[in-house]
Amino acid sequence: MSDQNRASDRSLIHFMLFCALTTMAQVDNVASASQPHVVIETSLGTMVAKLDEKRAPETVANFLELVDAGFYDGLIFHRVIAGFVIQTGGYDVDMQRRESPREVPNESFNGLKNLKGALSMARLAHPDSASSQFFINLNANTHLDAISGNPGYTVFGHLVTGTDVAEEIEFADTGIRQGMAGVPLESIVILSARRRPEGPRPGAKPPHHVLRDF
Repeated sequence: MSDQNRASDRSLIHFMLFCALTTMAQVDNVASASQPHVVIETSLGTMVAKLDEKRAPETVANFLELVDAGFYDGLIFHRVIAGFVIQTGGYDVDMQRRESPREVPNESFNGLKNLKGALSMARLAHPDSASSQFFINLNANTHLDAISGNPGYTVFGHLVTGTDVAEEIEFADTGIRQGMAGVPLESIVILSARRRPEGPRPGAKPPHHVLRDF
């Protein structure tokens, strides 16, 4: 085989490899774009979360059902702990509890971690007691992850925009209301939580810093 033919073959192989890598990147981009996004409009600004329905299918399905029903509209961030989490999904501005329709199975062994910006479900001591309350991690809270057979707190998405809003909520002045600590003195309200229009179709001991659904 001549040097010219060998060079031609190498060029063809390089071109085919380039095409394959480009196709794979396009597939990855489509897959990422197809994941549900939820726009959370608050009284302090807007956050957008991308949900991972592949690794947390039950949790995401429940969350989207609540979003579609307008469940989160008018609820407040009722637990704010700087450097830890901001939590919502259970109380209105009058501190009246809003009961969710159902509980969902724990999916904390899905490989997703409680890193900064991750959305995770709050729950009681029982692993399968998560319902509507969720929190946004303000730090790498690895002690909330599942470990050694002990369920943790199910991560089901992460913020793609609005981290500045989460940080503003984080440093709100808080106090005690109805026996609950960490409640902002001035209510921070979810005005609406909606799917982004271009989105797709409609007994172990808890870890330290238990995020109870209360």
